Amino acid sequence: MRPEREPRTGEGSRPSPAVRDRDDDLSVLFGTSTALFASMAGPAHVLEAANPAFFTAIGGGQRARTGVPLGDLMPELESQGFLRLLDQVYRTGERHVGRDTRVVIGVGRHAREAYVDFTYEARRDTGGNVVGVRMIGVETTQAKHARRLAAEQRALLEQIARQAPLPEVLEGMCRVIEELSPDVIVSVLLADEEGRRLHHGAAPSLPAFYIQAIDGIATGEGVGSCGTAAHRRSKVIVTDIATDPLWDDFRELAGRAGLAACWSTPILGRDGRVLGTFAMYHRTPRAPLDTDLALASLFVDTAALAVERHQAELARRTADAREKAARDDLSYLLTASTALAGPLDEGQTLRRLAELAVPALAPLAAVDVVEAGRVHRVASAATTGRARELLASHSGVRETEGDAVARVLATGLTEVARRTPAGPGPWEELGVTGYLCVPLMDRERPFGVLSLYATDDTALDGHRIALAEEAARRAASAAHNARQYAQRAALVRDLQTGLLLPDLPDVPGAQVAAFYHPAGQGLDIGGDFYDVFPRGDGSWSFVLGDVCGRGAKAATTTALVRHTARAVAPLLDDPVAVVEAVDRALNDRTSQQNNGFVTLVHGHLTPVEDGLSVELVRAGHTLPLLLDAGHTVTPVEAHGGLIGIGIPPRLDAVRFTLRPTESLVLYTDGITECRAAGTEQYGDARLLKALASNPGPPDRDGHRAEADGGHPGVHERADGRRRPGGAGGDGGGAVAARAVRPGRFPGHAVSRVGSPHAGAGAARPRRG
Repeated sequence: MRPEREPRTGEGSRPSPAVRDRDDDLSVLFGTSTALFASMAGPAHVLEAANPAFFTAIGGGQRARTGVPLGDLMPELESQGFLRLLDQVYRTGERHVGRDTRVVIGVGRHAREAYVDFTYEARRDTGGNVVGVRMIGVETTQAKHARRLAAEQRALLEQIARQAPLPEVLEGMCRVIEELSPDVIVSVLLADEEGRRLHHGAAPSLPAFYIQAIDGIATGEGVGSCGTAAHRRSKVIVTDIATDPLWDDFRELAGRAGLAACWSTPILGRDGRVLGTFAMYHRTPRAPLDTDLALASLFVDTAALAVERHQAELARRTADAREKAARDDLSYLLTASTALAGPLDEGQTLRRLAELAVPALAPLAAVDVVEAGRVHRVASAATTGRARELLASHSGVRETEGDAVARVLATGLTEVARRTPAGPGPWEELGVTGYLCVPLMDRERPFGVLSLYATDDTALDGHRIALAEEAARRAASAAHNARQYAQRAALVRDLQTGLLLPDLPDVPGAQVAAFYHPAGQGLDIGGDFYDVFPRGDGSWSFVLGDVCGRGAKAATTTALVRHTARAVAPLLDDPVAVVEAVDRALNDRTSQQNNGFVTLVHGHLTPVEDGLSVELVRAGHTLPLLLDAGHTVTPVEAHGGLIGIGIPPRLDAVRFTLRPTESLVLYTDGITECRAAGTEQYGDARLLKALASNPGPPDRDGHRAEADGGHPGVHERADGRRRPGGAGGDGGGAVAARAVRPGRFPGHAVSRVGSPHAGAGAARPRRG
């Protein structure tokens, strides 16, 4: 601080009466204020007058007296340079001003730190001579501490705002208070979620053994100052631990730690919950000062804010973790559902279940199922190939009552244990420390078990158990669906086979072939059909058609058409009459039996000298195609409407002779409407082009000397075209007849009389 100076006019040893009167007035004035005033005389700085605030500031008691040199009254001023400043002002007469000056008042354990703003100015007599020094000042200790306290508060709040770790915030708060009040030892205990116990939060100056001893103390009456304060939810002041009954159980502990007094304040949340306690210890018995209580109150609020912010952050992180876990679980289950829904094979489904369990649920997994009354291992998975081999080699047959898989199959209940499974197995080599067996249920009966095995670094906790049970439930459902699909597909195949010819008959003078390919997954009986049968007079009947729809009703309609045609064709020479009879049979069905309309091509084949005489009728079906010896394809124009719709169709018969090397091709729209994924329909144009490019008939075994290895339009070609019968359409087929050398033609969809997806074929005259 730079002193303010004024010119020296003289000096003296004793003040004049006028000087004394002015000092008395100042003493009276400052006697009722908080400002400090003292008047000293002569070079020894004898204290002549001072106000009560001055005596209070320097410690009171024996110091509250005048007529004594200031150096004798306050010997601590010598080493701090204040007496030299007085000598300088007395000697020069120049005023000295100090701002926020630190001074230690008192000695030993009674010393205290203070800060003052003061002025030393010379006292002069009437002649202008310096006769003493006058001091006027204001103690700024509280203001300085308040500013420091505010700064520390801001720093703590900034720590809280940036989400600094709670122990760091609490320890910083304790150190701040201990610096502001050097005789105080500060401790913070935090309550558990139920508010029944208090745990260590921060205590930078307490001995470690004491912290450890009180960590986890219960809240309740008589549990020291802190346990009692948390229980009462109010401040508890113990001025002498040695005699207070609240400390009966902890008195010896406090004595070893050198603690004599303790004041504890509960830390309460905004909702009234006890968050912890804030304690201030002293090493000597004493009651708290107002400043101590003010500090405690101030920092309790800060501690509450820090604890609540910490708990909110923990809750947020916990919620985030739970949300992430839920998302991960959902993702796992969606992935599992997609993977399990893909195959329509039970064995593949169960193998995928084992693969999905590793390593998401456990490092080792196996699936055992009941087959023919015995239990067999059908799948195993592990994080390493060697572990998988060991697990797979372990016999899955379970006969003993002590085996977990056997118990789960018997009870249908999940079993989990934190131990090695009972019975023989490669458990030690695999490092198995626990297992989980989850039943695979089908109609409330277990048909298999998913077994998960934990190793040293994994644990089968409740979360994994729940996921495993859900994955097993979905896998069991998928396996059940796959089993049902296989059974239904087999049934459909058997029914479809029963509705079609087991084999085409030998037609004298003709070569007849058929191709049939069901569309989709083969779960429904197709509506396409074909038949070739003798009429009893040396001629033959053929029929190819398409029933509206699929399934059981379509099958009954197919049977009705075929059986009716077979029954009336030998009796009626006119193919139109045969089709009209079929139409009447369809229209006579009840409403429950009615499955909609039918399209077909029906005709008679009669061997003649120059080939085959053909007479056919088309009832709303695709046009028959005639393939001549020059590979020209010509549609056979035969007019006729749908049958089975309740309106008599107008039908016209077409007659022609099919000569040797010519073919008649009948087909259903399953060929032209099929498509590969993402492509257009196969279409009529491609079918005609495929027929025109046919190099010739196959031999008796169906072999063909073609570069592409098959019939155009049926197999995959070098130009990338897909064969008919792919995605789309109801399926289809073709039947073809051709007059060639003797032998039966087992050809493909678009070469002779018949239909892919439902039946196709061709008739061709034999030579000779």
